[in-house]
Amino acid sequence: MRAWPILMAGLASSPALADPLDLKPLIDARIRYEHVEQAPITSDADALTARIRAGLEAKSGNVSILVESEATLAISERYNSGLNGKTGFPLVADPQNIELNRAQLQYRGLPKTIVTIGRQRINLDDQRFVGSVGWRDNEQTFDAARVEWSGVKGFRADLTYARADRTIWGVDGGNRYGPARLPAIGGDNVFANLGYTMKLGTLTGFAYLVDQDQRLVFANSSQTYGGRFAGASALGHTVKLSYAASFARQSDYHRNPNRYAASYYAGELGLGVKAFSLGGGYEVLGADKGAALTSFQTPLATLHKFNGWADKFLVTPPNGLRDAYGSIGYGWKRVAGFDEIGLTAVYHRFDSDRLGQRYGDEIDVQASLKRGRYSALVKYADYSAHGFATDTKKLWLSLEWALS
Repeated sequence: MRAWPILMAGLASSPALADPLDLKPLIDARIRYEHVEQAPITSDADALTARIRAGLEAKSGNVSILVESEATLAISERYNSGLNGKTGFPLVADPQNIELNRAQLQYRGLPKTIVTIGRQRINLDDQRFVGSVGWRDNEQTFDAARVEWSGVKGFRADLTYARADRTIWGVDGGNRYGPARLPAIGGDNVFANLGYTMKLGTLTGFAYLVDQDQRLVFANSSQTYGGRFAGASALGHTVKLSYAASFARQSDYHRNPNRYAASYYAGELGLGVKAFSLGGGYEVLGADKGAALTSFQTPLATLHKFNGWADKFLVTPPNGLRDAYGSIGYGWKRVAGFDEIGLTAVYHRFDSDRLGQRYGDEIDVQASLKRGRYSALVKYADYSAHGFATDTKKLWLSLEWALS
């Protein structure tokens, strides 16, 4: 992958760019306040951060080049960022940072094929296994080569080789902060995703080979093979049923010192009636023998999307995790001067996969507004511990403006 900047420069000066040049600015700015109360820590966290991603995409014919920076400023640093040493506060994983977020070359000159080389954002399916962690201020990106092909109607193939994962900890992360806070993790990661779309939904088969070469994170290396089906069907003019089901099997890979095998399965149903939505699901991240890091792990996922917004299960417990959840929501469009208004509430019950342990319960609520390029969010999570971790409450207020 060290050769990709040279390749980008070469293509930029090639005859392929004799076509008219189209320049597109990229700006995504967000200011966010996060408040955390976490037992038994006596000092609450109050994190006020500002994050801006700014870049430029240049397109000419079948070639495009995208370069984007990312910067996070801690306006109020009464929180443990994971890197600032303020361990008397709860963790808010948004350290100050300035870095190159994306630098990629994309080529679309082959039939029904997209080739992307360089530092890039990768979100596969629902981001349960590979995602960009967009919730955090510092995004997760990959130094990778990716090929997407859709040459047969309804069928798609997506293959990625990633030599490095650029983590949410940014340029100041390092070994001294522990195994979970490295700025980048090298390895020979392979993500293969094959899908076929039909009337009822999309059937996907996948293989994810996660190879983490740094000594502190050898135990995150795994091989995962599975499938997913997701879709939606109209039950009338105003009623829509959505559904999803997944299964995967995971085992140790490459330098992982642990020997284990664990299963993953999940099912979800949703019902939409006009602006009203109701849903529920059950997700299991299985366990093997109950030893640490021998349960089903997803270290490259957008983890905040799953198992509660309080982020108590970013690492699957040794005895696995069972998450039974239900949600209710309502949305308005073009009302009170806003393009969209949305309300959502979610309840989770968490248990272990083995030994019948009760972990806890969580209630999550959210209100969102959107008008033009602006969006605002109020979000709250309340985790009540029953034998795993500790009681935690989190509140977020954010305002975002995007030009992309």
